[in-house]
Amino acid sequence: MMISPEGYYEEYLKGKNEEQILTAICRLKQEMACLKDTMESPDYGSKVIIEPSESTRLWYCRLYLDRAKQALADVGGNYKPSKIEQTAELFDVSIPAISKVIFRIGDFFGGYEVRIITLDEEHLHFNIDNSINLKPSNLPAVLKYMCDKEGFLDGIRGLHIGEWRAYYVNFNVLDGTQWELMIEFSDGHKPFKTGGSNAYPYNFDALKELLGITGQGG
Repeated sequence: MMISPEGYYEEYLKGKNEEQILTAICRLKQEMACLKDTMESPDYGSKVIIEPSESTRLWYCRLYLDRAKQALADVGGNYKPSKIEQTAELFDVSIPAISKVIFRIGDFFGGYEVRIITLDEEHLHFNIDNSINLKPSNLPAVLKYMCDKEGFLDGIRGLHIGEWRAYYVNFNVLDGTQWELMIEFSDGHKPFKTGGSNAYPYNFDALKELLGITGQGG
């Protein structure tokens, strides 16, 4: 059973010194990395998920980590984020300045679909380019949802895309599904690019859901 961030503080952080809190932070980050690796395993979807699920545990670990950083500051400690964390933080800061999202998914035989989301100061514009063989699914519902710019940006924020690797690959599969994601910004932040071949970030299904895509990869 998971505990609240304050419960975590009371049980694991209260009364601890800087070194002990840093150790707790290190353990949380290691657990988060292990949870992501588990969910990114090619056979993860075929396993029986025991509650609380890995995704739930990861969500709580993020809350615990935030509380641990606060506890560290309270005792005069200084948390130094890793390079990956710095990159993720810069991405998160620039989310309001996202100007375009381009997502491509498919395979050589079935064709590829490209979904393009363009954002201006107030609105979101949505377009689908698809091959002859790959028809976009539930398009009316997608178009209705994509009219909400703030909802879309909140969805991007919840995915923690800034933590994703540059490329995901499953070397055991030669053909199959390939995908690419590019995000452009209007504030000078360099475009974010990632992609993969038959391998995906731990929360790839949530990205597809945000884009209204069902039944492909992940």
